[in-house]
Amino acid sequence: MIDDELELGPDEAAEDEALPKAEDATAWLRVIEHAEKVFEPYQDAADNIDELYGDLEKLGNINRDRDFQLFWANIQVLAPSIYARPPVPVVVPKFPDNKPVLETTSEVLERCTVVSFDLSAINEVMLSIRDDLAILSRGAPWVRYENKNGKERVCIEHKDRKDFLHEPARQWPDVGWVAGRAWITKDEMKARFGDISGDAYEDAEYSIQKDDKQNGADDGLKKAGVWEIWSKTLNKVIWVTRGVEKVLDSDKPHLNLEGFFPCPKPAYGTLARRSLIPIPDMLYYKDQLEEIKGLTKRIHALSEAVKVKGFYPAAGEQGDAIETAMKVNDDRKIMVPVSGWEAFGEAGAPIVWLPVDMIVQTITALVALRKQVIDDVYQIMGLSDIMRGSTEASETATAQSIKAQYGSVRIRDKQEEIVRVARELTRICAEIIAENFSQKTIEEMCQMELPTAAAIKKQIKEIEEGAKKQLQDKAKEVAEKAKSSPELAQQAQQNPEQAQVAFAQMQEQIMQQAQQQIEKLSSTVTIDQVMEVLRDQRIRPFTLDIETDSTIQPDEQAEKQARNEFMGAFTQTTAALGQLVSTTPEAAPLAGAMLKFVLAPYRAGRELNGQIDTFVEALQAKAQQPQENPQAEALKAQAENEQKRTDGELEVKRGEIQLREHEMVLKAQTDERKTQMEMALKTQEAQTKQAETAQKMKLEAEQAQRDAEKHRQEMEMGAWEIEKLRAEVSRMDTETAGKAQEQTLAASVVSPVVVQGEGI
Repeated sequence: MIDDELELGPDEAAEDEALPKAEDATAWLRVIEHAEKVFEPYQDAADNIDELYGDLEKLGNINRDRDFQLFWANIQVLAPSIYARPPVPVVVPKFPDNKPVLETTSEVLERCTVVSFDLSAINEVMLSIRDDLAILSRGAPWVRYENKNGKERVCIEHKDRKDFLHEPARQWPDVGWVAGRAWITKDEMKARFGDISGDAYEDAEYSIQKDDKQNGADDGLKKAGVWEIWSKTLNKVIWVTRGVEKVLDSDKPHLNLEGFFPCPKPAYGTLARRSLIPIPDMLYYKDQLEEIKGLTKRIHALSEAVKVKGFYPAAGEQGDAIETAMKVNDDRKIMVPVSGWEAFGEAGAPIVWLPVDMIVQTITALVALRKQVIDDVYQIMGLSDIMRGSTEASETATAQSIKAQYGSVRIRDKQEEIVRVARELTRICAEIIAENFSQKTIEEMCQMELPTAAAIKKQIKEIEEGAKKQLQDKAKEVAEKAKSSPELAQQAQQNPEQAQVAFAQMQEQIMQQAQQQIEKLSSTVTIDQVMEVLRDQRIRPFTLDIETDSTIQPDEQAEKQARNEFMGAFTQTTAALGQLVSTTPEAAPLAGAMLKFVLAPYRAGRELNGQIDTFVEALQAKAQQPQENPQAEALKAQAENEQKRTDGELEVKRGEIQLREHEMVLKAQTDERKTQMEMALKTQEAQTKQAETAQKMKLEAEQAQRDAEKHRQEMEMGAWEIEKLRAEVSRMDTETAGKAQEQTLAASVVSPVVVQGEGI
């Protein structure tokens, strides 16, 4: 609905009352042009403000007029106070009923949303929204769902103020359509719309963006602005662009969102009354900024005049000397020659100095006036010394705290707007994930490794089959023992009831263990249950609460104080309630409710909140246990003692039976081992005797062989000795014969010599 104060003509109002058909591109372009006309004053003011905030060409010009950059400085102080840290999604069950499926589902959705925020660089988006809100009083995000080659993701974008439009209306619920513009190249247009609208994209108005022109871009980077219009009234999404008379695409919304639009309500500052047209805060102190600018120029001009200047006579020897001295450095020339000195100067004074006291006083007054105007700007904006954190050291802590609280009140609306946008972005992102993401993508994003229902069913079946097999094995084992042990079989025949009771207890124990395992598996939350809750759009909004934590930079000291207060409140409350419950157990539900009430203002986190709920439930469960009278307690104790005595006797009997079974089995095993040992011993003795006989015969044969060999060796040795003796005798005979011959020869030689001697 259009605001009456927009001063539309009858024709324009009539055109806007009835939306065009989804296929009429020309009519939709007229709707876009009409909305642009409505927001034209805002856009013109925003252009001027953007130029004032940061014009690089102007700021880089060294010949520009001096200016006091108060507007830029104010934004630098204001912006971090509005938003300082990225939002973190928080998804919890709406009601603390401790339902495992809802708790697991909330954790899965929270993890997926956290991952989506990280992939979308949520901090960069929120910073852009924050700057638009602080400077221009409106910041608009846009959410898209992408599924390329099976890779699903949620894209969160910041929309430029000129690329975001909506139906002019008095309030946001009255808005029937919103539009976001994307700048697309011709190749991208062909890939996106070629199969739907043919070659219509060829006629789009392509142009090179301002930044691309400065970078020397070619025609390949020419882009056309395509408006994506989400019409809640028609339940349609339409894509149109200027220059094309045909709708590029038109279809039912591809996202089934709770608020229909793929964007939250923009973050608004000040709005014109009864409209959604933003009014930038700067316009409220524009006059003061212009006054500060004028004062700065005057201060600078007067500062240039604050120089030492003197006057002297232009003629005469004294004047020539002074003038020559002053010409040594022209840049610092401070003397001015004056003709007609008699009428200008004082009698006998060679130099008259220019008075600068009045100029200095004027500059001082201008600086003080400018400071007062700056303080006025701070008062208008709320950026006084309170916001700058400048407090007197002598002030009390209470006074400083009051100042800080007052400063936060001045910007609380903007802080809450940022928090609201972050919360709604979280909800839209979570809604897209829950309804559109595949189970595989959700499992990959949450990294929780939840089992499937089929896997749980398979495990339960395996447990049941294992229990049946175990029962069969036990029955078979008992039957075999009865067959192998006549005494055990006789005892079972004598007391069949006792045997049946023992066997039934064994069966019950096996089945109880299996049942416990089955119950534990059955209580396990499966991914199928989680997906069922996520996909159910009817119950999800009523069961899950999707929020975000604070986007404001926390005060470390305040956070420590809050934690200490939490511990103090918890300690005091539990101590008091513990005494109440111990004396009056019926008051446990009341005590639990009081504990949760006291701790509710403290956001303790998912894990601690769950532990508190468990603690409260334990108190309530303890109180709900039936309280019996003393006589019943005595009878119960007597029955329990009797049952214990009976169980003890049965256990003793069972132990005796097991002991006898063990003795019989042990005796049978001992007899069998004894028989086996005797047989083995006899076999070993026979084998030993046989081995000894064989060994003896072998030794005798070896001895006979050795004796024969020895006899042969002795015979050979005797023959060798005989031969040796014979050789020795022969040698001795030879030697004897030789000696006899030598003696004979010697005797024959000696005898003539003697005769001759005698004859002489």
